[in-house]
Amino acid sequence: MGPDSQSGRAAIAAVLQDSLPALVADATEAIWNQVPAYAAAADPKLRDDVAAHVESIFSVFLAGLTEDRQARRADFAVTRDQATRRLSQGISLADFLQAFHIGQLTLWQGVLKAAQDDQRTREAALQLVERIMVVIELGSTIAGEAYVEAQQHQLAERDRLRRDLVEDLLARRTTFAGQKRSLLQAASLGSQTSLLVASAAPTTGSSTTGSSPPPSNLAAAASAIAGAGRGGGLAALRQDEIVGVLPLPHGGAEAVVSALRRVRAGHLPLAIGVSTVHAGLHEVPEAYAEAQAAREALGSSEGVLALPLLSAFDYLMLTQAPTAQRLIRPEVRRFVADDAAVGGALITTLMEYAASDLNAKIAAQRLHLHVNTAYYRLERIAERTGYDLRRLTDVVELLIAIRLMKAEPPIS
Repeated sequence: MGPDSQSGRAAIAAVLQDSLPALVADATEAIWNQVPAYAAAADPKLRDDVAAHVESIFSVFLAGLTEDRQARRADFAVTRDQATRRLSQGISLADFLQAFHIGQLTLWQGVLKAAQDDQRTREAALQLVERIMVVIELGSTIAGEAYVEAQQHQLAERDRLRRDLVEDLLARRTTFAGQKRSLLQAASLGSQTSLLVASAAPTTGSSTTGSSPPPSNLAAAASAIAGAGRGGGLAALRQDEIVGVLPLPHGGAEAVVSALRRVRAGHLPLAIGVSTVHAGLHEVPEAYAEAQAAREALGSSEGVLALPLLSAFDYLMLTQAPTAQRLIRPEVRRFVADDAAVGGALITTLMEYAASDLNAKIAAQRLHLHVNTAYYRLERIAERTGYDLRRLTDVVELLIAIRLMKAEPPIS
């Protein structure tokens, strides 16, 4: 660079140094006018933070002029700190980078203004375009990296906090302060809130390799399960299990279960168990035990097994004991096994007969059978089992035997 260029650069640097406070104020004002998120932010310290950041970046450029060198990564230490602050102040990455670019545009306008009255300084200004571009590109890159790192740290911290809070609730701790209390309030969960607990886990077929699904997939599913609370909800990962504590919405348990079905359909293949409705945070441990038992009843099958939607009979079949299996009479056991092996027509007829309040004519209509066919099938069942299908107790015993032997939970 020749003597004229050097002197022109020095002249520009001197003017910029003298006008630095005014340039910083202009850039800050431009950011407030052009990026709505800054004007809408609630943090009273934001404007001072922005002004300090703008001044630090302008100083990087001025130091490069004085020392005749390009900007370096080490020059942007303040930018990393400011990126972290913007995240906590509710400013998005896109808005942060837009504000950064507005500041650099203001700086370039300052350079042009400093060079407008002299041919020597105007030529020097043209040679500074590259320096400005390096400041913009390098500063933007570092700002983006720092913001994403801060965001990832914030997400990890929130995940840890949710996990700790769920563990507290499972340990029957219900009094909280600080961040945990705020998290509960955001989840619409109070000490007396009616709630459900969901326990979800990937099924065997969740991964083609047989290994656990990626944590990011489980985290996404956990977030979706928390959203099933319709206006609130808390969910966290416990190794490969997702535990959700969900406030009961106006639509009742059915609304939560419908939302969980959509979660299962839209994310990983999940087995999801849902507890009955409980009255308050102090009952979370009992609700969790119910949800876990419901999920385990699904075995390797994906689906949603929601206890609030089951009858007492359905639930008793889920909690079957080995002794109940042994109490099934041999002839009944043979009947169920043989009929299931050939398509289960007799079993289907019996189930519909029971659902029709022991009315064979209605059962025949529902099954689209001639009534004589229905009567014939019922007679065959009575002959093979020794039960009188006109007696309610005999019909109930047969139904229990069928459910115990088929051992199929009512998956939705």
